[in-house]
Amino acid sequence: MTTADLSTKAKPQAGKRTPVYDRIVLKLSGESLQGPQGFGIDPETVAGIAREIKEVNNLGVQVAIMVGGGNIFRGTRQKSLAIDRATGDYMGMLATVINGLALQDALEKQGCFTRLMSAIEMHQVAEPFIRRRATRHLEKGRVVIFAAGTGNPYFSTDTAAALRAMEIKAQVILKATRVDGIYDADPEKVPGAQMFERISYLDVIQKGLQVMDTTAISLCMDNKMPIVVFNLNVPGNIQRVVLGEKVGSTVCPT
Repeated sequence: MTTADLSTKAKPQAGKRTPVYDRIVLKLSGESLQGPQGFGIDPETVAGIAREIKEVNNLGVQVAIMVGGGNIFRGTRQKSLAIDRATGDYMGMLATVINGLALQDALEKQGCFTRLMSAIEMHQVAEPFIRRRATRHLEKGRVVIFAAGTGNPYFSTDTAAALRAMEIKAQVILKATRVDGIYDADPEKVPGAQMFERISYLDVIQKGLQVMDTTAISLCMDNKMPIVVFNLNVPGNIQRVVLGEKVGSTVCPT
C-alpha cells in the first residue's frame, strides 16, 4: 500500500443511494467474531463482517469500529478465576487488540485501508489513540479500529464506544447484536417479547434493558448521541442502517 493509496478518500460509487450518516461508530462485540464455533475467532465470520464494512465504506461513509474481546476473555469473568478486577479488565483489553488485528487483516484483504488504534500503547502493532489523528484517518477514507477500550479498568467497551463517538464527532453509534433490536424481555428466552422501534435513554435505564451499560447510555444521553441496535447476523443490515432504512431499534432523546 503506497502513501498515495492511503491518502485516497473513499468516494460513493455511482448509482448508490445517499447515506443518512457521514461518520459512524460501529460497536462489535467479541462474540460477533466467534461464529458458530462459540469461542475464539472464526475466519469466515470475520471475513463476512469485513465485506459488509467495505460496502458501507464504499458509500463514502467514514467508519470507526470499537471491538470487544468477550470471545477471548471478558474482564467480568475474573471473579471465578480469583483474578483482581483491574487485572482482569486489562486482560480483556488485550483481547480486544487481538480481535482488532484479526479484523484489520480481514478488511485489508477486502481492499480497505485501515488503522488500528489502541488506548494502551503498543507501537509494534497499533497506533496510540490520538483524537485528531483518528479524525484525519477517517477523513482520508480509512477504516479506523479502536482497541483496548478506554485504556482504563472498570470501563466497558460499550462506554469506550460512546466516548470515542463523542471524541470523533460521529453522528450515530451502531450497536451490532444477535437479535433484531431492543425488546422488553430477552427474545431468546421469552416468547412474544415486544420490540421497541424507538425508545428514550431514560426508558432504557429505568426498564433495565440490556442495550449498553448504564455509563454508556448516560454518556450518550448527555450528548444526544443516537444508538441504533440491529441484528448483525442479517446480511446487509449495516448498509441498510446507514441508508436510513427502518432496521432495528433506535435509542434517542424522546
